[in-house]
Amino acid sequence: MSDTTATELPEREGMDFDVVIVGAGPAGLAAAIRLRQRAEEAGTDLSVVVVEKGSEVGAHILSGAVIDPSGLDALLPDWREADDRPLTTEVTDDRFLYLTETGSFGLPTGLMPKFMSNHSCFIGSLSNVCKWLATRAEALGVEIYPGFAANEVLYDSTGNVIGVATGDMGVGRDGQPNAAYTRGMELRAKYTLFAEGARGQLSKQLIKQFTLDEGREPQKFGIGLKELWQVAPEKHKPGLVQHSMGWPLDDATGGGSFLYHFGDNLVAVGFVVHLNYQNPYLSPFDEFQRMKLHPALRDTFEGGKRISYGARAITEGGWQSVPKLVFPGGALIGCAAGFINVPRIKGSHNAIATGMLAANNVFDALAAGRSHDTLDAYENSWRESAVGKDLFPVRNVKPLWSKFGTRIGVMLGGLDMWTNALAKFSFFGTLKHGKPDWQTLKPASECARIAYPKPDGVITFDKLSSVFLSSTNHEEDQPPHLKVADMALQKNSEHDVYAGPSQRYCPAGVYEWVEEPGADARFVINAQNCVHCKTCDIKDPNANITWVAPEGGGGPNYANM
Repeated sequence: MSDTTATELPEREGMDFDVVIVGAGPAGLAAAIRLRQRAEEAGTDLSVVVVEKGSEVGAHILSGAVIDPSGLDALLPDWREADDRPLTTEVTDDRFLYLTETGSFGLPTGLMPKFMSNHSCFIGSLSNVCKWLATRAEALGVEIYPGFAANEVLYDSTGNVIGVATGDMGVGRDGQPNAAYTRGMELRAKYTLFAEGARGQLSKQLIKQFTLDEGREPQKFGIGLKELWQVAPEKHKPGLVQHSMGWPLDDATGGGSFLYHFGDNLVAVGFVVHLNYQNPYLSPFDEFQRMKLHPALRDTFEGGKRISYGARAITEGGWQSVPKLVFPGGALIGCAAGFINVPRIKGSHNAIATGMLAANNVFDALAAGRSHDTLDAYENSWRESAVGKDLFPVRNVKPLWSKFGTRIGVMLGGLDMWTNALAKFSFFGTLKHGKPDWQTLKPASECARIAYPKPDGVITFDKLSSVFLSSTNHEEDQPPHLKVADMALQKNSEHDVYAGPSQRYCPAGVYEWVEEPGADARFVINAQNCVHCKTCDIKDPNANITWVAPEGGGGPNYANM
């Protein structure tokens, strides 16, 4: 609301809680559940509220997902006995392939360290897991407010975090209130936990405000694209987990695919591209589409139907890149800080674990009569916890892959995981990641164009038909939530030097460079297509685009993702 002064606005109403949690993903819901569990165990009351920008819990949750159940086992030990449990398909077949353009060969999973095995894990929908966790949280007395985007951190006069404010509703594109205008709410708390997921808007601000990344390596990211298919019954293999690397990516570009069979003839297929790639002509979406045409994969989809699509950024920096987690009045939990184990392609177990760890420290602080201070015990304990023990042995896999390419880097990473597993030793020590992802693109003049096949509408598809399956919706008359700081820089650099990579790295067709005779190229932003992956906030070669939360409830509405 840049054109409306604060004095013209009505005062925000406010509510006070013991704990406010931003984000109803696995970390936020686990923290809420654990806080209420501790309160019941102690015979005390504790007010806990969770705000979620999606239209409902799970609407913005997307993951592979092969889920390590250790987090759920710790949080709700009887979850497997529940009649409505969200995970029912156990992994029975674990395969790993290296793809060439025309063939493939299997890599023996027995040669990998035991912690890389997917057996004892479950295949399912993380969106549905979160919906189920929300019912358990509410049964314990947690208040959950979906459809409300927290878009401002509240501070007291000394700079301590004292809560968040939700965004105003009914603000027009011109920044002025319209007939549906409603002022946002202040949600004040003794402690505020931020569980926004990868590249969270407020988490990003807090990391900068409190220099939480000082002394850490730059956070690294990937983009994960996923489709859900209903396949022919004879092609369904419940419990099959198949990962691949190699084609269609070249050796210098990190990433790979997944294929998971679960549920009622459902197959989750996805593709991850590490966002430190160099060629501005690369399109992660189109690499995903042509990957499905590989002889080792295509047959699964023939005769089937694609029923959902989505994309989101993934935090990949791991051990070296986790920022300081605490600041006066709050903490970061889950993927807001980046606890994904990249070689295992798993993070929900660590999200739940960090949510629980933070919740225990918050409860102890409240029980001691504290508030708005720094939860040092949480910061000081995570590296010695199960989360730290999960991330430390794999800390060099990502930098080795980035430095030496897929073939040599993955072999060296495997060796490093073995020495860590057997002797708690690494020949490499702890490697650095180097540049942040926005600095890795080469000028277009130094790179070859990539020709992608046209979609056939059967196995491969275009972006717009894919976005349709994500059920993405935004209120049209609202301020833009994709903010370009310097439009001249966008033209002179992103377009003229890098050939407009935004129209390729975006998996939803949000960005276009429109070329018209006799006129400069025009940058068009189709914000209504945005699936909130936040890749633009990460990969723009000048860090010139910022993603902020749109009006609450806007964005994708994922089902079974």
